[in-house]
Amino acid sequence: MLTPAQERLIEATAPVVAEHLDAITQCFYPLMFDRYPEVKPLFNQAHQASGGQPRALAGAVLAYVQLRRDPERVRETLATVVSKHVSLDIRPEQYPIVGECLMAAIGEVLGEAVTPEIADAWGALYEELAGLLIELEDHRYRDFEHRPGGWRGPREFRIAAMRQESAVIRSFVLMPADGGAVADFAPGQYIGVRLVIDGEPVYRHYSLSAAPNGESYRISVKREPEGTASRHLHDAMAVGDTLTLLPPAGDLTLVEGEEPLLLASGGVGQTPMLPMAQQALAQGRRVIYLHAALDAEHHAFAEEVARLEARHAGQLRVVTVHERGDGAEHIGRIDRDLLARYLPDGEPRCYFVGPQGFMTAINGALAELGIPDERRHYEHFGPSQPLDAA
Repeated sequence: MLTPAQERLIEATAPVVAEHLDAITQCFYPLMFDRYPEVKPLFNQAHQASGGQPRALAGAVLAYVQLRRDPERVRETLATVVSKHVSLDIRPEQYPIVGECLMAAIGEVLGEAVTPEIADAWGALYEELAGLLIELEDHRYRDFEHRPGGWRGPREFRIAAMRQESAVIRSFVLMPADGGAVADFAPGQYIGVRLVIDGEPVYRHYSLSAAPNGESYRISVKREPEGTASRHLHDAMAVGDTLTLLPPAGDLTLVEGEEPLLLASGGVGQTPMLPMAQQALAQGRRVIYLHAALDAEHHAFAEEVARLEARHAGQLRVVTVHERGDGAEHIGRIDRDLLARYLPDGEPRCYFVGPQGFMTAINGALAELGIPDERRHYEHFGPSQPLDAA
C-alpha cells in the first residue's frame, strides 16, 4: 500500500508521466528485450513495430492511475489485460522483470526529474498494479483448471483435421494429445497458441471458431503474407502435428438476456461470431448475422452459416456483403443505411469484429442509429486501441 507521501507524489507527477508515457513505453520494450531476451517471444513483434503494443501498455498504465480508487472499474478496465496474460501463461515471477525495466525507462526518459522519492512512489504503484493482476490472473487460472477437462499452463494438442474455408482462411481441429476431455469455453473467446518456428517459441491468440463440444477446439487462421505464425500453420503443419495450447480467455462474450442480436463481422473477424450465433440461437434469441468479405473467393464459412440459417429459419437472418464481384446480397461495404435496414427492432445488442477501419465505421454508424455505448461490443485481434485511432 502506498504511503500518504507517495500518494501525493503520484498525484503531483502523474501529468508529467502521462505526457511522456508514449516515449517511456517506446523505451521500455527494447530495454526489456535487451536485458531479458527470454521474454521477447511473448510479444508479437509486428505489434511492436506498428506501435500498437506500446500504446496499449501506455493506455493500461494511465487508466490504472486514473481509476485505482474505484476497484470495480479498475477490474473491468484490466479484464482485457488479464485475458491476454492468461492466454500467454504469464506468471508472478515475470512481473519483477517488467517493473525493473519500466522504472528504468521512466528514469531514462525523464532523467534527473525522477528523484529517489518519485522513483519509490512509482515503484510502489507498479507493485500495487502487479499484485492486482497476479490476483486476477490466478483466479482465472484456478477457475479453468478445476473445470471438467480443464488444465493449467501449457497442454499439447494434435491437429486432427484441417479444412480450407476460403482463399486465405484455414480451420484446424485440435484434440488433446493425452486423449482427455477439453473444458468448455464461453463462445467468443480465443485461445493461446504456442508454436516452435526455427527453434524459437512463438505465441499467438486465435478465436475459437466452433461451439464447445468437450472433445476438441477449432481455430480458423487467416494466412497473412508476412505473418510468421499464420504462414507456419498454413505452410508447414499437417494433420497429426502437435502444438501447445494455453487456457481460453477473452471477454467478447454474450451478455445474458433476451434481446435480439446483431453480429457483424469483416473478414476473419467472423471466427468468434460463429459460436456466439449458435449460443444465442440455442437460447431462443433472434439473430441478424451480417458478414462482409472481399469477394466470394474470400468468403469463409458460407456453407456452414447457410446450414445454420436453414436449421433456424425465422430466427436467424444471414446477410452477406461483398466488396467486389457477385454472389452476395449486397455489393460494396457495410454503411449506416445498410445497418439501419437490418438492425433488429427494440433494444438490440450489437457485436462486431473485423479490421480497425471496419470496426470504426460500424461503431460510428451504430452510434448514429441510437445504439448506446453499453450495447455495442467489440474486440481487437491485436493490441486494444480507440476505434477512432488513425
